Amino acid sequence: MLKLKLILQAHDIEQAALADACSYSQPTISQLLVHDMWPRSAKQRRLRETIQGFLKLRGVSEDEIATAFEKVAPTLAGAGPDINAQQDEEEPMSIPKQILHPNTRRHFGLVRDPFDEVGSADEFYQNEHIRFTRAAMLDAARRGGFLAVVGESGSGKTTLRRDLQERITTEQLPIQIIKPYVVGMEDNDDKGKTLKAAHIAEAIMTAVAPHATLRSSSEARMRQVEQALQESYHTGTRSVLLIEEAHALPLATLRHLKRFIELEDGFARLLSVILMGQTELAVKLNPRNASVREVVQRCELITLPPLGHYLEEYVAHRLKLVDVERKKVITDDGLQAVRERLEPQVPRGHEQRSYLYPLAVHNLMIAAMNLAAENGAPCVSADIVMEVSWAR
Repeated sequence: MLKLKLILQAHDIEQAALADACSYSQPTISQLLVHDMWPRSAKQRRLRETIQGFLKLRGVSEDEIATAFEKVAPTLAGAGPDINAQQDEEEPMSIPKQILHPNTRRHFGLVRDPFDEVGSADEFYQNEHIRFTRAAMLDAARRGGFLAVVGESGSGKTTLRRDLQERITTEQLPIQIIKPYVVGMEDNDDKGKTLKAAHIAEAIMTAVAPHATLRSSSEARMRQVEQALQESYHTGTRSVLLIEEAHALPLATLRHLKRFIELEDGFARLLSVILMGQTELAVKLNPRNASVREVVQRCELITLPPLGHYLEEYVAHRLKLVDVERKKVITDDGLQAVRERLEPQVPRGHEQRSYLYPLAVHNLMIAAMNLAAENGAPCVSADIVMEVSWAR
C-alpha cells in the first residue's frame, strides 16, 4: 500500500475527505491507497498535485508529503501480502475458500453462514438469467432437447443441476436423470480417464434396464440402448443424460453424442442431453470447429453471466436467509468496492473480464466480514474490502 494511507491515519484524516477533494469515489481512492492502482481516467501528475495540496492544507509536513507515494507493507491486523504487488498475481476466481469465523458470526448476529451452500429450493436465488436457464433445462429434459450450460467456476452450475433434480422429484415428473461417472474425467487418457460413448451406453442401460447384460459389439449395444429407451418412453418416462464437467469431454465423445440424440420413436426423441461445464466447453462447441460442427448445430448453448447489476440484490438475498438486513453487514460503498475488486480495471487494449460470480462474491464477503470483526468495525466498508488480501 502507499505510505499516504498511514499519513492519513496519523493525522486523523478520513479517506472520504480526500476522495471529496479529488472528486473520486471512496472505493477508487481506497484502491489507490491500498493497491497503488491509479484511476484510468486520471492524469497521475495532476492527481498527485491535488493530493499534495490537500495534505498541505491539513497541516501535513513537507517531509511526510514528499514520501506519501512510497510503497510500504500493509499493517492492518489480519491483512496478508498485497496480491496486486505480487509478480505472479492470482486471479480473483482462484482465491481459496474462506471460513466465517465464530467471532464474526457473533459480531454480525448471524445464526449461520449466509454464504454456505444452498440447502433447499427456497434458498435458491433467481434473476432473469437464472430463471431462463432453469426453464430451458427442464424444457430440454421434457422434450428431448440438447442443451449445454457453460459458466465460470462458482457461477452456479451445480446449484442449477441440483434444482433440476429437486423439481423432478418434488413435482413427481416422469423424467429419469442419467449421470455418467465423471470423477477423474479428462479429455485425454494421458491426464486421466476419458468418457467414451461405450461408457455413456453403460450408464444409460444401468439406469433404464439395470438387469440387462450389455452386448459386446458397438452396433448391437446401440440397438440395445435404443430398445431400452423406447420401452421406457412407452411407459411414459423421459430420459435425460446429464453430464457434469463436460468441458473435459474428448471431441470424439462430443461427436458421438450426435448418435445418442438421434435415437427416436416417431417424432419423439428418446434421450435428452444436458451438458454442464466451464468455459472451455464453449470453446470446444465453437461452430468454426469442423470436427464437432454437426453436434453444435443441434445444441443450444447458454452461458451463465456474472451477477452484474444484480450484486446488491444477490447479497441482500443471501443475508435475508439468516434474517439480517444487508446494510447492517455491508455499506453501499462496500458493495461498490466488492464490484471493483471482482471487476478490476485493465490497461487500455486489454479484454475486460468480470469475476463477479457467486463463489467469488462469497469468498470476498466472508474475508471482509472476518476482517471487520477483527478490527471492531460495525460493518464492512469500502476500506475494509480493499484491505482484504488472500493468504497464499
